[in-house]
Amino acid sequence: MWMGGNIPLGYDVEERNLIVNAGEADQVRMIYDRYLELGSVPKLARQLAEEGVRSKRWTSRRGTCRGGMPLSCGALYHILNNRVYRGEIVHKGTAHKGEHPAIISNTLFEQVQSHLCANRQKRKSRRTRAASCPLTGKIYDQDGKPMRPTFGYGRGSKIYRYYVSDVLLPGGRIGSKDPQGIRLSAERIERLILDRLKLLVPQGQPAEALFDAIARVSLSSERMALSLHIDNLIQEGECEDMLLGRAQRIDAEASIEGEQLSLVLDARPARRGKAVRISQHQLDDAERRRTLADLVHSAHRKLHELNASPLEPELHRTMTAPVNAWTRERIVIGFLAPDIQKALLQGTAPPDLDPERLLSRDMPLDWDEQRRFLGIRH
Repeated sequence: MWMGGNIPLGYDVEERNLIVNAGEADQVRMIYDRYLELGSVPKLARQLAEEGVRSKRWTSRRGTCRGGMPLSCGALYHILNNRVYRGEIVHKGTAHKGEHPAIISNTLFEQVQSHLCANRQKRKSRRTRAASCPLTGKIYDQDGKPMRPTFGYGRGSKIYRYYVSDVLLPGGRIGSKDPQGIRLSAERIERLILDRLKLLVPQGQPAEALFDAIARVSLSSERMALSLHIDNLIQEGECEDMLLGRAQRIDAEASIEGEQLSLVLDARPARRGKAVRISQHQLDDAERRRTLADLVHSAHRKLHELNASPLEPELHRTMTAPVNAWTRERIVIGFLAPDIQKALLQGTAPPDLDPERLLSRDMPLDWDEQRRFLGIRH
């Protein structure tokens, strides 16, 4: 006997009995069959939303209309796992033979359960990989929505990590034609936090210990607000006022309330489509310095491969020419004035010097002119 609750898609209720709704029952069978074809609930949700398939509409006792919404991933998981469709009623975790007719055959139901189980194992593996993202469960976008780790793959199976607003993920965009959200490089934002907040790390602890102290990171259009557990940051023999003093060297408005330290970093992203690209501002400073140093290393590595390194003149007789424009642009950096290269490697170059200027075709040959062109004093 039906004991109440939300009426499942595919049935109506008459005197506490589930009665098959023929039109909706066909929808349920289509959902099961389509899932086996696609093998993915998010893909299924997107297809059904595009085709206009909606959740069950019903009217409450107060006369309020409910349902009629696009089927979310959660709703589809519920349908695909619901033993009601095989003619059973679950009470206190135990399935009993129901008085209502089944919509889905036992064979089809078990096939779907097998696929769902296999996908759960894959998700478990992804959760293990997500453990490499220390801001998981702590970072939120401008709307207060959680941002979750996602992964991309480059050449040589290199994995790229990102934090992405829920609304931009497959389940979050169901039924939304133009979702707004943020997608940020995990490596970049983690490096920024370590670079800007290194003053807060207690002596003798690795820089990464900072992530354990973080309670929340909230991003907005112009700032990044952080809350940190002060117990993780106070050094031996130090009081809260001393910790606050260190924090106010980073943000003059930093404050301690209760057990948490709050401060704000500048973060003004430039939007490109639905993603956010961090441009020339403090959020990009650590990334910029790292990129400039990497360009120097890359230039000397390429020069060595071409037997053209100024540090290895004995190999110049077997020198070869670069084969593409990408290499030609970069090897020039290896011939810049030594003090310029040193500034790039040590991160002491002017804050307005970006990689695009360093790779400019207008770079002079004379060392003094190079310094003027790049704004570096000798």
